Amino acid sequence: MSPTQIAIALWTVVLKEIKRFMRIWPQTLLPPSITMTMYFIIFGNLIGSRIGAMDGFSYMDYIVPGLIMMSVITNSYSNVASSFFSNKFQRSVEEMMVSPMPNWVILTGFVVGGMARGLGVGVIVTIVSLFFTQISVEHPILTVAVVVLTAALFSLGGFINALMADKFDDISIVPTFVLTPLTYLGGVFYSISMLPEFWQGASMLNPILYMVNVFRYGFLGVSDIPVGIALSAILAFIIGLFVMALWMLERGKGIRS
Repeated sequence: MSPTQIAIALWTVVLKEIKRFMRIWPQTLLPPSITMTMYFIIFGNLIGSRIGAMDGFSYMDYIVPGLIMMSVITNSYSNVASSFFSNKFQRSVEEMMVSPMPNWVILTGFVVGGMARGLGVGVIVTIVSLFFTQISVEHPILTVAVVVLTAALFSLGGFINALMADKFDDISIVPTFVLTPLTYLGGVFYSISMLPEFWQGASMLNPILYMVNVFRYGFLGVSDIPVGIALSAILAFIIGLFVMALWMLERGKGIRS
């Protein structure tokens, strides 16, 4: 395929994915905004007023970056996992694989579609947060960069989950038993400096901790982890998952019986 044809193919897959979640926006975009509003009310206003300041900021200001990142993570992941598995279940993905379109284009198209939904929900949650607190962004370029990288990382994770899933129930196992616990233990609602030394070390094994802290550093200028190390870890995870997903796709893992 020529570069022009590849660009058209990639844009077609991306546009299909965006139209898919925009067509059912009451199910894909509205629920996360309502859920995050509940978090702001319960944790920010009610509980936060009793907790007080954290790292020199009000509790509401402290948790806003984490809640935005949590919405981006869950929606990027779930969009690709459900979309690609639906294509696999309906056998329509086989038509793409037998076409001249390179496998990396298929992978990139689904990942970018998942990123679009994750970032879109992130923007909505950011707007909702303005009703509860004043947001200041200390490092805007870093903030945008880390949220885009995080959306890409978990879109890749959702793609791998969809490849490995044999039935619809399988795509909910990882979000329920892996993603949700890691998110809640990833420093969204607290600083790991509050934990005992052993649990601080254990928390370092949680990849979401790095993303939340870099994102919080972009907003507030504070982080429990050196920013350079966190960014390096995120990039390493992205490269590793992209290579794994592309290898699985080329081998037909979960597609060819």
